[in-house]
Amino acid sequence: MDARHTFDFLTNPERFMAFSRWAAPWLGGLSAAAAVIGLTLTFMVPEDYQQGDTVRMMFIHIPAASLSMFIYLCLGIASLLSLVYRHVLADLAAQACAPIGAVYTVLALITGSLWGRPMWGTYWVWDARLTSVLVLLLFYLGYMALRGALEDEQKAARSAAILALVGVINLPVVKFSVDWWNTLHQGSSTFFADKGDHLPAVYAWPAAFMALAYLGGFGALWLVRIRALVWRRKARSLSLKLAEGAR
Repeated sequence: MDARHTFDFLTNPERFMAFSRWAAPWLGGLSAAAAVIGLTLTFMVPEDYQQGDTVRMMFIHIPAASLSMFIYLCLGIASLLSLVYRHVLADLAAQACAPIGAVYTVLALITGSLWGRPMWGTYWVWDARLTSVLVLLLFYLGYMALRGALEDEQKAARSAAILALVGVINLPVVKFSVDWWNTLHQGSSTFFADKGDHLPAVYAWPAAFMALAYLGGFGALWLVRIRALVWRRKARSLSLKLAEGAR
């Protein structure tokens, strides 16, 4: 089986609808359970010796910022597959994740501003990390605006996919901006003691559960949105057939 046939097998709409019917509720339940545990641990962690209570904002902000980049990567991959294979489901997957990614990015910017106010003394600076995340949001909004502006569905999908792929260039800038430039934004922290700055276990556990909650929530919402777009496409196709039959 060649790559094209493998891709068609994995993205068969009927198989996807059968899979997503049970996967979306399971991911939603996993996300809710992880969020309850994560938020409980968030309010149980001790104050930071430098940041005080504001350290709790980390567990809301960091997963949102990470997911904003991950979702755009999903958008870019789905857009690439739709351009190469011209597969409807790949295009619908790209279309479905754009609004979710935009919401995560807005949440990252808002929580980052609220966290930055007591740390930096201001809600916003034209810092390399903040500016590149704002550019990421503009790519999300541009993708959605371009899809809605063109009446020709195929042309809209192709143009938006190309724009999405251009935006992928911004992802390394967002990720490595704190390493490439001297910025106010702190560097990345890890869960591992032997690799860069690490989070103490008391902070790592709530961060891990909140990351799982955000990821599971995205997965559930993505599947639900793709299902809705599939049904909308089927309804449109059926209405067109009925209209042609009535002539």
